[in-house]
Amino acid sequence: MSSSYKIALVLSLLAAPLLCALAAGDGQHRPPSKPILTRLAKDPSTSLYTASVKNGGGQLVLDLAGPLVWSTCPGKHRTIPCGAGVCAVANRNHRPNCPYTAAGSNGGDGGRCACSATAYNPASGQCGYGDLTTVQLSANATDGKNPLFQVWLSAVASCAPQPLLGSLPAGAAGVAGLSRAPLSLPLQVAGQLKVEKKFALCLPTAGDVGAAIFGGGPFWLQAAPPQQVSDRLRYTPLLKNPKNTAYYIGVTGVAVNSVQVPLPPGALSLSARQGTGGVAVSTATPYTALRSDIYRPVRDAFAAATAGLARAPAAGPFDLCYQKSALPPTRIGPYTASVDLMLAGGQNWTIVGASAVVEVSQEAACFAFVDMGAAAAPAVIIGGHQMEDNLVVFDLEKWQFGFSGLLLGTMTRCGNFDFSIGSQ
Repeated sequence: MSSSYKIALVLSLLAAPLLCALAAGDGQHRPPSKPILTRLAKDPSTSLYTASVKNGGGQLVLDLAGPLVWSTCPGKHRTIPCGAGVCAVANRNHRPNCPYTAAGSNGGDGGRCACSATAYNPASGQCGYGDLTTVQLSANATDGKNPLFQVWLSAVASCAPQPLLGSLPAGAAGVAGLSRAPLSLPLQVAGQLKVEKKFALCLPTAGDVGAAIFGGGPFWLQAAPPQQVSDRLRYTPLLKNPKNTAYYIGVTGVAVNSVQVPLPPGALSLSARQGTGGVAVSTATPYTALRSDIYRPVRDAFAAATAGLARAPAAGPFDLCYQKSALPPTRIGPYTASVDLMLAGGQNWTIVGASAVVEVSQEAACFAFVDMGAAAAPAVIIGGHQMEDNLVVFDLEKWQFGFSGLLLGTMTRCGNFDFSIGSQ
């Protein structure tokens, strides 16, 4: 039996994207029961976040809407036969702006049809195509407090042409799709390691080191005393948009300084039939973007609530800016107004201080929300800046989204995870 036939047989039998192989750093197999931990960084030039998971070097950019992992591949790499079940899964979630191509070529072992898949760059919006393959990823098992020991796992991924790396951070080797699609990184980790379908992100500011944990469990940050931040999360249901695999949350209104902002009826609603509207969460969008009919009243309410603060000239893409000297410093960042996202179920996600404004120069800071124009899908995209120094959890078993609120108020931050090796 040829090696390519064996691969096809194995992949066809697996019901999910579960490819094999968890190995510990000392060469011995360990029970596949612990979540895994990786470092996160923010690239200051692109405002994208990267994870250190690709074995052999190179960072992978985090994309909460991405359906799979993709990276550039060496000239010689493993291919997956077109008839394998995982080939159909990889081509199930096709982006509407990417042209359709045949899902295979004759470049496989022995001239057999090799499966190909689409890779999407969330920064440039460009698409690429390449062989479906497997890549080796590395991370550390964790108890939620420290890394414990190194593990390797084999993930289904798409190869991508080198030019597709354009607009990504220097040194990035590809993208780690984190969506609810079957071949996303969180679901592949859960399937192989037999851990929870759950992942936590603590996005850092530029220059800090954040952390991601895949597989559930506690999440501790250093403070005085150390804090189990995962214990104080608030939760709201995740919503599904049938037109894509991104994460949405139900937002019923927006308030500034606890006063609800009048918005057009249904402005924040998700249309399941059309796949438009709604509030999505994105690591590839630097700042929270609002459709024009939502942005303008929210911006005007924020401007009214901060009317006594000295203004500064607009600094694109921001049109509401302040003199930094007029913003009193506080433990949670510059003092301004607060913005509440009023969530389904009665919770509020309060955006305040360092989450509400962004420094654009030594003299100025701006309202950290942008106008996306009249686009219908989605109505709001919660961006990376508003998630920095927050712990956010995507629970794909209970189908809920957890958030801590700005951690600076509790004297800690995402850069305070303890990456020193702990005991098992």
